[in-house]
Amino acid sequence: MEKEPASGLSLKKLRRKAREVALQVLYQKDITQESLKTTWNFFCEHYHPLSSTLEYAWELAQGVCKHQTQIDILIEHYAKRWRVERISPIDRNILRIAIYEMLFIDDVPPKVSINEAVELAKTYGTESSGAFVNGILDAFYHKKR
Repeated sequence: MEKEPASGLSLKKLRRKAREVALQVLYQKDITQESLKTTWNFFCEHYHPLSSTLEYAWELAQGVCKHQTQIDILIEHYAKRWRVERISPIDRNILRIAIYEMLFIDDVPPKVSINEAVELAKTYGTESSGAFVNGILDAFYHKKR
């Protein structure tokens, strides 16, 4: 049974919100080219995310930044004929978060990471983002296994 965090939201919903926060911070960092810490502080000061999402969002944002070179190489490998710079900043950062989770977060099943990424892509990306993200992550998942 899933433990209910203090906010009343389930762990699943908190993590979904945390992924959204991480996506927004990483997108902003991508666009402004500021440091992660500067971007994080600005975001938290101006957008007031749920405090119960901050720990996991920060873990994702830091992890993506720390391993970004490795993650981007994987994205380019599985996004055939797409250089990472050509992928929209939203899709690029959704992919980064999902691949980071799949590589480094043991308590999140890969299929959950893929599903969450596709949902983020449908919400924040273009009409074709969900299928694009799903295709890359599905290929990565099957090769990784």
